Amino acid sequence: MAEEIKLELRGISKSFPGVKALDGVHFALKKGTVHALCGENGAGKSTLMKILDGVYQPDEGEIVLDRRKIAIESPIHAREHRIAMIFQELTYVPDLSIAENICLGAWPMKRKGWIDWKRIRRDAEELLRRERFPHAPETPMRSLSVSDIQMIEIIKAVNHNAEIVIMDEPTSALTEREVARLFETIASLKAREVSVVYISHKLDEIFRIADEITVLRDGKFVRTMRAGEADEATLIELMVGRKFENQFPKGEAAIGEEIMRVEGFTRRGVFENIDFNLRAGEIVGFFGLMGAGRTEIMRALFGLDGYDAGKVVVLGREVAARSVPGSIAAGMAMLPEDRRRYGIIPMRSVSENTSVSSLSRYLKNGRYHKKRELEDVRNICETIDVKTPSLETLIAALSGGNQQKVLFARWFLCDPRILILDEPTRGIDVGAKKEIYQLMTGFAGKGNGIVMVSSEMPELIGMCDRIYVLREGRITGQLARSEFSQPAIMNLAIM
Repeated sequence: MAEEIKLELRGISKSFPGVKALDGVHFALKKGTVHALCGENGAGKSTLMKILDGVYQPDEGEIVLDRRKIAIESPIHAREHRIAMIFQELTYVPDLSIAENICLGAWPMKRKGWIDWKRIRRDAEELLRRERFPHAPETPMRSLSVSDIQMIEIIKAVNHNAEIVIMDEPTSALTEREVARLFETIASLKAREVSVVYISHKLDEIFRIADEITVLRDGKFVRTMRAGEADEATLIELMVGRKFENQFPKGEAAIGEEIMRVEGFTRRGVFENIDFNLRAGEIVGFFGLMGAGRTEIMRALFGLDGYDAGKVVVLGREVAARSVPGSIAAGMAMLPEDRRRYGIIPMRSVSENTSVSSLSRYLKNGRYHKKRELEDVRNICETIDVKTPSLETLIAALSGGNQQKVLFARWFLCDPRILILDEPTRGIDVGAKKEIYQLMTGFAGKGNGIVMVSSEMPELIGMCDRIYVLREGRITGQLARSEFSQPAIMNLAIM
């Protein structure tokens, strides 16, 4: 393995209003290696890499590339230094084709200044063939799944001949097969002596592909080590600053009466004859491989999408789940799979994001009671420990875990009986995950019910009382807690 230092970040500091994101951080990347960057949300991982990509400028410190001190003033400048970053929030133009997105910002030109469209298509065809990507170059990006778009971002970085590739949570929306393909791509990058910085909360992935690991905590450098020098428990302890035990705080639940029943729920071509129930105090999980219909069922239940047939009974009354207001009025609430796209309002404050679904409760006799609203928001955010400089801070400035807690706070103000959680811990670090699990346990312990969709089988096994398994839009089986195991769940998912 090459030991030549390709890149060094020395004493990097960066502050934003109300928070010091990085405090004298050191990071060294060797040529032709995969270096994992670990830490809780808010530890400074993405901020450090955005400095390397030219999105932010450091307040202090220096960047040394190939033993030469450089300044990176913009992402275009980073690309000139052959540095490419694949963001967790995917950056693409939906109305352009795959080929156009691959060449975005680096159009091949003919002699007379015209764009060489034939070369764009030819190069795209070669790249897609080499990466075994099953779509034509002219396919519009908006027609692709999130996982396909993720792969295009990786192909784009390869196309720009990057010598350093930064991947921020690259597998958050990928299937197991696509993850395996990504790891093959990373192996081929290493073989060409490309250096990879890999940011992920999935510790099993880190130990599968990383050569070295650096841990950040609260914006400070903690330790760099060879991947073989640590195990998951050690890594978690370094990340959170304490021993970490009992990841899933799920005790024996006091199961009560049925609070929701779904019968014959159908949306033609998507899901069919879905039957399940939920009881007070219960957490019911849904598992299925990509395309099984998990998210589509939950969206239809909450009134976000339509359905063709079926009956939904909540608290003994049949409801027509045809609109979000109707579902909320029936006692339901939902945290979506993609909180950035469907959950938070990025350019609004923590306070506004918390109260947005409860505004009517503060209207009385034509007067809006702002003081009462702020008091309720402050109380609920303190109760569930939302970490924010202030309630007026833009929610986009918070870590993923704290954004998710704000969404919980939003719905807790509505006092629902049923929470639908679609991938509730996606993109969240291990410490914040446990806090989310505690919120779930506390909510169910008050006699409410939770329906949880998750791609992580350990999470479902650790938190659920029952699990329904889906395949191609149909329920293939139901497992009680005593029957839980990964093989049992997977067998039902592929049967």
